[in-house]
Amino acid sequence: GILPVDAHGRTRSFGSRRHYCFSSPEYHDETRRIVTRVAERYGRHPAVVGWQTDNEFGCHDTVRCYCPRCRTAFQGWLAAKYRTVDALNASWGTVFWSQEYGDFSEVSLPTLTVTEPHPAHMLDYFRFASDQVAAYNRMQVEILRAHSPGRHVTHNFMGFFVDFDQFAVARDLDHPSWDSYPLGFTEVGRLPDYLKLQYARSGHPDVAAFNHDLYRGMGHGRFWVMEQQPGPVNWAPHNPSPVPGMVRLWTWEALAHGAEVVSYFRWRQAPFAQEQMHTGLLRPDSTEDQGSHEVRQLADELSRVELARPRQAPVAVVFDYEAAWVCAIQPHGRDFDYLDLMFAFYTSLRSLGLDVDVVSRAVPFDGYRLVVVPTMPILRPEDVQAFCRAGCPVVLGPRTGSKTPDFRIPDALPPGPLQEGLPLKVLRVASLRPGLCEQVRWQGKTFEVGRWREWVDTAINPDGTFQDGGSAIATHGNLTYLAFWPSHAFLVDYLEARLAEAGLPCRRMPEGLRLRRRGNEIVACNYGDRAYEVPTVSEAQFIVGERQIPPHGVSVWRER
Repeated sequence: GILPVDAHGRTRSFGSRRHYCFSSPEYHDETRRIVTRVAERYGRHPAVVGWQTDNEFGCHDTVRCYCPRCRTAFQGWLAAKYRTVDALNASWGTVFWSQEYGDFSEVSLPTLTVTEPHPAHMLDYFRFASDQVAAYNRMQVEILRAHSPGRHVTHNFMGFFVDFDQFAVARDLDHPSWDSYPLGFTEVGRLPDYLKLQYARSGHPDVAAFNHDLYRGMGHGRFWVMEQQPGPVNWAPHNPSPVPGMVRLWTWEALAHGAEVVSYFRWRQAPFAQEQMHTGLLRPDSTEDQGSHEVRQLADELSRVELARPRQAPVAVVFDYEAAWVCAIQPHGRDFDYLDLMFAFYTSLRSLGLDVDVVSRAVPFDGYRLVVVPTMPILRPEDVQAFCRAGCPVVLGPRTGSKTPDFRIPDALPPGPLQEGLPLKVLRVASLRPGLCEQVRWQGKTFEVGRWREWVDTAINPDGTFQDGGSAIATHGNLTYLAFWPSHAFLVDYLEARLAEAGLPCRRMPEGLRLRRRGNEIVACNYGDRAYEVPTVSEAQFIVGERQIPPHGVSVWRER
């Protein structure tokens, strides 16, 4: 059988899509057979230049299955990792609530428990499920490379999706792709309602940009947009029509962030089935919709521009899927969401007019002027060494170093191994409900902060303090620790000051205006509803647009 089982123990039926389990031997066999036949038939055809494996791994909550096949495969995964069940018991701490196992065959999947499952059990299951996705993709890639040499292989990932480690899957690809739906992601995302309303017809100015930067980093400078929203889509709670000009703007933005290809989904709107309300460049009768006219204009503009390979940005933000899993398994506060915290740092940097690289923990930090780690609960020795040797300031957010790899509080207390370079201990943490706030004082300014606060013991003279005098910001050497969930107002002020210290003065962007550099070209995208004068030097040579950029417009220029 191939049908998956959800976390409530219910079999998910055939009749829609993605109705398979990543642990199903039968599905692996059929996948291997089909991919082999297709690759043998078309692999060396001169019209075939590349391959895409599957489509949107994990969509519709399909990474983690809870069927008997997954239980057996998970038990084998645990046996390979721990060797003995006694080692598993010791690692997980199953003595708590009398959960000791006598054999790997006794380990169930972490679901349908009376109360929350053991967090170490859940973390290992998340790791296992992620490994299953990577193995399934790798199997297809190996077949394609054997029968279609010289062609590139990609997969189209999704935005703001953390159920499996996409860095691990991308290692087997020539480059990643992703599917960009700015209006849909703005509607279903974690943004406050006033921002969802403000950007309902344009998309939030950092929603697509963040994912462009993530997948460019995942592809070591290469990525494609495999699906670009061409008009209203069908899958969000509300699906407004984009403001005229946004399809052109979204495409320019993707190219400015380094996309090699922008492909629109879809070419022609399907008049039947589940996605018939999903717009295409053409209507069902094959007449051109608004997006098609904008793409024609874009094609003419691109003929006047020669886009160079993207350069390394001055700032790196470290993204970590394991951190997202830890925060989801034991958030301690309902609104402690990893993507929220990540996006808070990212959008603050972008509002300072900066280019940003979103990178994995394994990327060398040479050449960056600032490295930001919104949080990384599980630190390994190589992480600490990389941070201490970065050669630039490294700003670390709350809960960094708060767990060991087997989901324990470190013996020396958080931030665990980071204490080698940053002598402080976190004694207590608290989550704050909406409306319950703390105050942080830094450089004569007072900022209201919510969601999270930590109590720190350190001999370091603090850069910032809470209203009770406790250390809120501690710096030692090149490392800085923030013992709270930072607000946008704080981050913009604080990061601007740190970048100025690092010799990189910034310029704050007007509401909704964002810049991105590609080679010698600078691209400005105006998500706002008013015109702005773009920040440029007087002798700039404009290639597209003008110095005065209209609402939802694009300007491209070259500075001498």
